[in-house]
Amino acid sequence: MDIHSAPISLCSKEHQEIYQGWFSFADSDGDGRLSGADATKFFAMSNLPRQDLKQVWALADSKRQGFLGFKEFITSMQLVSLAQAGHTITSDILNAEVDFEHLQLPAMEGLDVLLAKRKHTPKSEPEQNGSSQVQSSPSAGWFTSTKSAKKVSLASVTSIVDGLKRLYVQKLKPLEVTYRFNDFVSPLLANSDFDAKPMVMLLGQYSTGKTTFIKHLLRTSYPGAHIGPEPTTDRFVVVMNGTDERSVPGNTIAVQADMPYSGLTTFGTAFLSKFECSQMPHPLLEHITFVDTPGVLSGEKQRTQRSYDFTGVTSWFAAKCDLILLLFDPHKLDISDEFKRVIASLRGHDDKIRVVLNKADQVDTQQLMRVYGALMWSLGKVLNTPEVSRVYIGSFNDKPINDTAAGPIGKELFEKEQDDLLTDLKDIPKKACDRRINEFVKRARAAKIHAYIISHLKREMPAMMGKAKTQQKLIDNLADEFAKVQREHHLPAGDFPNIEHFRDVLSGYSIDKFEKLKPKMIQTVDDMLGYDIPELLKNFRNPYD
Repeated sequence: MDIHSAPISLCSKEHQEIYQGWFSFADSDGDGRLSGADATKFFAMSNLPRQDLKQVWALADSKRQGFLGFKEFITSMQLVSLAQAGHTITSDILNAEVDFEHLQLPAMEGLDVLLAKRKHTPKSEPEQNGSSQVQSSPSAGWFTSTKSAKKVSLASVTSIVDGLKRLYVQKLKPLEVTYRFNDFVSPLLANSDFDAKPMVMLLGQYSTGKTTFIKHLLRTSYPGAHIGPEPTTDRFVVVMNGTDERSVPGNTIAVQADMPYSGLTTFGTAFLSKFECSQMPHPLLEHITFVDTPGVLSGEKQRTQRSYDFTGVTSWFAAKCDLILLLFDPHKLDISDEFKRVIASLRGHDDKIRVVLNKADQVDTQQLMRVYGALMWSLGKVLNTPEVSRVYIGSFNDKPINDTAAGPIGKELFEKEQDDLLTDLKDIPKKACDRRINEFVKRARAAKIHAYIISHLKREMPAMMGKAKTQQKLIDNLADEFAKVQREHHLPAGDFPNIEHFRDVLSGYSIDKFEKLKPKMIQTVDDMLGYDIPELLKNFRNPYD
């Protein structure tokens, strides 16, 4: 399946008007979103088996938003029509050679009668019925606040992501603010952080083909792209969808409320001057945003002459990204000191990392075997994990694969490897919602541990005399204090923050000013993890499960 393809919702203008009427009828809340409950009632008119309808919903709601917009509704109706015609509903059917534009409308039993009745029914009646249904819904009180009995109604939560936003503001953010989680670990989240498209970051030494890789996927260049054998990309470039082609400076993009990059202001103007956003209209960029990075170089010069915290920036992007591609060149397998620091900064995001051995057609089959072995040996020392990393082999550019250099076995291998990587990339938008939940839960656990650490340090401070001396002792023996917190609250050691980074930040604060442990806040977050998030997933799952 081509990565550029998307669920097809082509239809004639006449059918589109009919679907609009159906959608308005099925959408009981009138908010432009068809919920699982509404879809279950409407889809039942097709008289299709439950298993088929389950597949229809899964394919139409491919991003797992928990509702169908008008575009997804058209897709679902086209799938219903195909199922009624005897087609098997699978993900491949969206890319089959079907004339979607002239596809017949699905047969929905009794729909015409209901639509006719609706025309003769006063508008006030269904509105009253709709509001009473929302109030009496047994699921209306998902989210409860520990400070107040006030509940958030089901009607105001439209998707899993929307539910996470509300949980963050009501339950997690107060804990983060109280114990200054944003100063030590990660900036506070805004709505734009939840709504952002999935991101893919490319890391590697200079001239390993990062920019060319993006151009290969887009099949065109993007504003501000430079390619050459020397270090050409000297800045972080976010390649995203836009109405027209343009480059936006970093200082501008970091202060835009609808962009998820406000947290980068903590790295200062020195970094923002080396950061830009490249916008262009493109179907692939409607689903994925790419982050092109400066080539990682070797030598002391590169570390001292960077005017900003390079590893800090990559770590920030790593937390936001859905996939991290480490690119290597067969002729540049050495991992420099700075590259080791960059890879170390990705700690905690191992599940997102993929390794790409690019430009592999520049060596023959025998050399490729040796290069692959050498790369695995180098990565084994740097990644420091017993598991073998997945390495994709290929040549991601617009030139045809060199048969003479790679040999017939090499060409077949490259094509299979490229297909595997493209499949990985294609799945990103589908898994974006699951990734949001995963990152949210990870953040909540990190915030809890941070609160335990801060309150423990506060408790160790004397009431009157010798505060400065005690603070310095605590900072010097931070590893021991972490161990005490771990034993006291039975926490996993791997979830604790980096000691050196924590020590550096802690040195600028007066521990005596920190807050004591507030068990109610911790309990609120525990309830959120144990009850609210599972309940959220339950209410927005596939309605046919």
